[in-house]
Amino acid sequence: MTASALSRRRSGLVLAGLSAVMLGSTPVLGKVALEAGMPPLAVVMARTAAATVLLLLVLLPQRRSLAIFPLGLVGCLLAGFLNGIGSLFFYAGLARVNAGVGQMLFGLYPVWVALLLFLDGQRPPRLSLAALAFSLPAVYLITSARWQQVDPVGAGFMLLAGVLFGLHIPINERVLYEVPAPTVAFYTLAAMTLVVAPAYLLFSGAPPSVGPQALPALVGLTAITFVSRVALFSGVKFIGGFRAALVGMAEVLVAVALAGVVLGESLTPAQQLGGLLLAAGLLASGLDRTPNRRVHGRGWLYWLRPPLPSSLSMDTRPTLRPTEKTLSEDDAAAPAH
Repeated sequence: MTASALSRRRSGLVLAGLSAVMLGSTPVLGKVALEAGMPPLAVVMARTAAATVLLLLVLLPQRRSLAIFPLGLVGCLLAGFLNGIGSLFFYAGLARVNAGVGQMLFGLYPVWVALLLFLDGQRPPRLSLAALAFSLPAVYLITSARWQQVDPVGAGFMLLAGVLFGLHIPINERVLYEVPAPTVAFYTLAAMTLVVAPAYLLFSGAPPSVGPQALPALVGLTAITFVSRVALFSGVKFIGGFRAALVGMAEVLVAVALAGVVLGESLTPAQQLGGLLLAAGLLASGLDRTPNRRVHGRGWLYWLRPPLPSSLSMDTRPTLRPTEKTLSEDDAAAPAH
C-alpha cells in the first residue's frame, strides 16, 4: 500500500469514526426532543430541512461544488428518497421503543450493506467479515438489558429504517467514485427533505412548534445531520461502504455511553463484554488493508457508473483514484451511455 493510499485509508477511518460518534447521539437527542412534546414527523422534518439549507449555504460560494453528472444526481436522489423514508420510520420507531433497543436494531445496517455490495459484485475481505461476526453479538449484548416490553411495531420500524439506511450507502458509494462527498451529501439531504417535508405537511398540516426544552436537542440533531453526512460519505469515498458501515457500529457504544450520562444507566457485565467484542471487531476492521474484490462488473448498481467516452482506450482513460480501484477493469472499460 502506497503512502498516499495509506493516508487516504486513515482519513477514511477517522471520518467514518467521526460520523459514528455523532450519529450515536441521535437516539438520545431524538428522545429528548420527543419527550419535550415534538411529534416524530416534526423532528425529522425540521432537522433534515435545516441541515440541507446549512449545507447549501456552505457550498454556494463555490458553485463548482454543486456540479454532478446526471446519473450521479439520479443516484443521490434515489439514495435520499430511500433514506428519507427510513428516517421517518426511525423517529416513528424511536417514539415507541427504548433508545438502546432502537439503536441496536438500526445498527444492524452493516449486514444489509454487506449483502447489497455482494449483490453488486463486491466481495469484502475475510478480516472485515470476521469483524462483522464479532460486532453482531456485541450489539446484542450491549443492548440486551433493554429488551423488556419491546413494542413489536416500533422494533419493526427501526429494523426497516436500518435496511433503508444500509441500502442508500452502496448507491452513494457508486456516485462517490466521481463526485466529492459534500456534493453527494447535499443532493442526498435535499432528496430526503423532499420526502419528509411533504410527509409532515400531509399528516400534520401545521408548522412545527419547537418548545424551549426541545430546541437544544433539535439544534444538536441538525448539526449532527450536517456534519455526520459529510463525514460518512467522505469515509465511504476513502475506505468503501462496507468498512465505513463497520466503523459505524460504534454508534451503539456512543448511544449506550450517552444513555448512561443523560439517563443515569449503568453497564451490566453482559454489556461490558459486548463492548469488548465490539471494540475487537472495530480493531479488526481498522487493521484490514485488503481491498474489496469485484467478481463481475455488472452488478445491480452498474447503471450508476460515470459516463466515459467510448472513443477512449484503456491506455488513454483517466487514472482511477484509490477508492475506484475496487471496480474491475470490465467496469472501467464498459461503453458509455
